[in-house]
Amino acid sequence: MSGSMSEAEENTGSKQCPLVQVNEYKEKEHIAYTSLRPIQITTLRKTAKVYLYPFSLSNSKLSLFKLSKSLVENNSSKSEVHKETDREKTCRKVLTSKMKALSPKAESLLLKPSLDAYSEGAEQEQKSTSGLVTLGMDMESSDEDSAPGLDDFSELSPYERKRLKNIRENANFFASLQLAESAARLRGMIKKSEPPESKRKRPKKKENEIGCRRSMRLLKVDPLGVSLPASPTQPTLVEEENPLLPPGPLEMIPENQDDSSELFKASLRTWAEMSQTSNEKTRKGLSSIKSYKANLSGMVISEATVRKVTNGAISSVALHPSEVRTLVAVGSKSGQIGLWDLTQQSEDEMYVFYPHSRCVSCLSFSPTNPAHLLSLSYDGTLRCGDFSSAVFEEVYRNERNNPSSFDFLDDAFNLLVGHWDGNLSLVDRRTPGTSYEKFLNSSLEKIRTVHVHPLSRQYFVTAGLRDVHVYDARFLKSRKSQPLISLTEHSKSIASAYFSPVTGNRVVTTCADCKLRVFDSSSMASQLPLLSTIRHNTITGRWLMRFQAVWDPKQEDCFIVGSMDHPRRVEVFHETGKNVHSLWGECLVSVCSLSAMHPTRYILAGGNSSGKLHVFMHQEI
Repeated sequence: MSGSMSEAEENTGSKQCPLVQVNEYKEKEHIAYTSLRPIQITTLRKTAKVYLYPFSLSNSKLSLFKLSKSLVENNSSKSEVHKETDREKTCRKVLTSKMKALSPKAESLLLKPSLDAYSEGAEQEQKSTSGLVTLGMDMESSDEDSAPGLDDFSELSPYERKRLKNIRENANFFASLQLAESAARLRGMIKKSEPPESKRKRPKKKENEIGCRRSMRLLKVDPLGVSLPASPTQPTLVEEENPLLPPGPLEMIPENQDDSSELFKASLRTWAEMSQTSNEKTRKGLSSIKSYKANLSGMVISEATVRKVTNGAISSVALHPSEVRTLVAVGSKSGQIGLWDLTQQSEDEMYVFYPHSRCVSCLSFSPTNPAHLLSLSYDGTLRCGDFSSAVFEEVYRNERNNPSSFDFLDDAFNLLVGHWDGNLSLVDRRTPGTSYEKFLNSSLEKIRTVHVHPLSRQYFVTAGLRDVHVYDARFLKSRKSQPLISLTEHSKSIASAYFSPVTGNRVVTTCADCKLRVFDSSSMASQLPLLSTIRHNTITGRWLMRFQAVWDPKQEDCFIVGSMDHPRRVEVFHETGKNVHSLWGECLVSVCSLSAMHPTRYILAGGNSSGKLHVFMHQEI
């Protein structure tokens, strides 16, 4: 082993190479082992230690290893290029697989020993044939000669020289292709400039072609083609949208007819002479469900019982309790009050008045004197229309807190008024104009409807924003009056809440969650049990008045409500939730949002949102 090392040193001249021990396995001399760590091979005769280092050249180091073409050609002419033996092929494969896992830094550190080891192995193999072949490497420039570490690569095997030559030629070839410049040119070609906007040429209009038709009314041209003279501009007067009417009594003057006519005066005298139906007769009117349903089946509607009464939407309906004449009163959203006497069956028996400037939300005949018609409006006034004196007297006025609903307390003179801001007022109508008012505060944010118990007059129920409260009038306070009972089963806005008309043992509510609920109010305990829940479409939309389920005064356990179903109808439900009857006909073609039943007779009046009144009457009438 030392002899082979000395011969290698003499052939390389004065260059000092590091000692690399190569122990070969003599039985299989054509196999080379490559490893970063010493590999111990144990045989029967001896143990060999082989130190082999991987070698590779990356593209980044091609500039450091440029071989001189003249030297390579001279050496190739002087020495015949030997063919690769099986051992060289095996070493090249192993070295290539190991070199891929090394970093460029490790390659530079292991470059010199690898070259020496490989050259020494090649010299030992060629001793028997051509001897030792020594190759030199000439640098092309002085800068390359002065580069550090280049002397270590002066002796390379023919395979390595050929490999370096191929790498250099490939690099020069790819550099000559100028791929980077071609890619830049391609990117510039892709980013094309936006084409200029091409203006579409409009086709020329032919002389005899007929143009588009235009409205002569919009062009202000009469049918003969002569232009109309311009109308003189007049200064527009800015008027208040809903001016408040002056305080005090207002004369009962119809807007649609002459107040001095004898027919109107005769109608006023007739209405003043009307008497109220007694309570005994009302009790006699109570019947079973079977007979009640049969009587409802006899109610019909005709063209004679449908009439447009007011200009705006009907917001309240009331029926006069007379058994002789059929008088219907309606309040509109525009502040009108319409009276229609169906007994005469003529258009002259319909009168329209303007006692209010805003929506009439509540309308009712006095229980003690039906010749008095009380109306409540959003304009803050409560008026009483007296047919005997033909005057709308002012009972109550509060322009700061808009009232929403009212009802009679223990007698016909004391009134309970609810406001939109949740407050309550106790009003004595015996002092009109300057009526006594006791201002109270409830626990509700808003009050939509107020209704007093028919027997226990100290109790009343209020429909708020989402809750229904039952109060005791004896325990009301000026601030935060606590309710006696709270009904919190509702999930959305509530439209109304009313006691049953005779005993007050039931409460029916109308909610925007498409449900009608009936509660048991026979015992004023801490909570009213829920008896039934009825699925009913109560989504009327923006342009229709909201539904309000009201009890039939003749029947304690039945109530009526409008419907959105087709054909249009008015539904009658039992307190258990069963549908008793549906009132409909060919003349009913719109939604009756609000309805009212006669206290003793089978007459139903329903108003829609266009001012029309639909009346269902028994055939005997």
